Amino acid sequence: MKLMKRAVAAFSFAVSMTVPAVAQDGDPVKIALIHGMSGSSFEAFSKQMHTGFEMGLEYATDGTNVVNGHPIEIIKKDSQFKPDVARAVLAEAYGDDGALIAIGGTSSGVTQGMLPIAEEYERLLIVEPAVADSLTGPDSNRYVFKTSRNSSMDMQAQALALQPDENLYVATLAEDYAFGRDGIEAFKAALDGSGATVVTEEYVPQGTTDFTAVGERLFNSLKDKEGRKVILIYIAGGGDAPGKLQAMDPSRFDIEMSMGGHILPVLPTYKRFPGLEGAVYYYYEAFDNEINNWLVEEHLARFDSPPDFFTAGGMASALAVVKAIEESPSLDIEDLITTMEGMSWDTPKGPMTFRPEDHQALQSMLHFKIRVDDDVEWAIPEKVRIIEADEMDIPIGREN
Repeated sequence: MKLMKRAVAAFSFAVSMTVPAVAQDGDPVKIALIHGMSGSSFEAFSKQMHTGFEMGLEYATDGTNVVNGHPIEIIKKDSQFKPDVARAVLAEAYGDDGALIAIGGTSSGVTQGMLPIAEEYERLLIVEPAVADSLTGPDSNRYVFKTSRNSSMDMQAQALALQPDENLYVATLAEDYAFGRDGIEAFKAALDGSGATVVTEEYVPQGTTDFTAVGERLFNSLKDKEGRKVILIYIAGGGDAPGKLQAMDPSRFDIEMSMGGHILPVLPTYKRFPGLEGAVYYYYEAFDNEINNWLVEEHLARFDSPPDFFTAGGMASALAVVKAIEESPSLDIEDLITTMEGMSWDTPKGPMTFRPEDHQALQSMLHFKIRVDDDVEWAIPEKVRIIEADEMDIPIGREN
């Protein structure tokens, strides 16, 4: 028993030495950005997020980077897109660096491994821009909040963009792993009760480049249906499934294609699909509000390009952090959690609200239709309408 007490005391002393006390009045608040900055082409997403976060902090503090008398200090850590590295640098940020809040990560798989570190150190982790539903699911914890949208939002918005009824027939194509299968399950759930029919589901291995056989099966499943016929593509990786299916001429069977939007560097490839409809998290021309107008104007002036959707996500996370610090009675973690549960705040795409049950930010999505303008280098996801948060029935991932 004495040995056990000594072990507990030693552990408590080690934690007290490793995790600095909460910032006092006038002390800086340290915020760690934990994202992959090397080792993957997805580092472009991380860079956009960092730009958006810094601009959001600037906007929310009128350029002072001070909140309630606390200077905000940003610490950047490279996860290298490796779960073990992400866990290590997050622990370092909370422990050695004294970060009160961390934002991360870029990849859902990497971010999953970070969740228990937040609980271990009893510090906040705000998930941005990773998407997976599971990040606010049963394996998450009360220290985790999520400003990014999730897969259910992607697919429910995608379903609503198709305006489903009994005349809609859909064949789906996704990659054969959790992202693809979970996404299609969410899509089918969103269609439930609409009268629409999913006639077949095709899953291909990650990295697939030859879609000839799967394309023929998709066409055969739809070609004899009487009604609107759509192939839904839900593939995050390469291989150019949309282009290769388009080259097989689905229009000969009156078959359309649908897919979600993408970042600006990828949108030039969408010029092959004029009239395509789908849903996306953000496009800079679609949202008319004071925050988005400032972001677009400033981003164009500073970078000679409009903000992308991970830029908007980074800004949304910064605005959430500032509002939480402003409204919390103290910087005690329990006070911050209480303040953030149910908290609403304004973002470039309108209001978001942290759902108290699982800390997922409920938010709007954009129903778009692709328009091609020869004077614009990318295809334009022109707004059809904003799909409001209350139009989507997003499953609760974790009960507090």
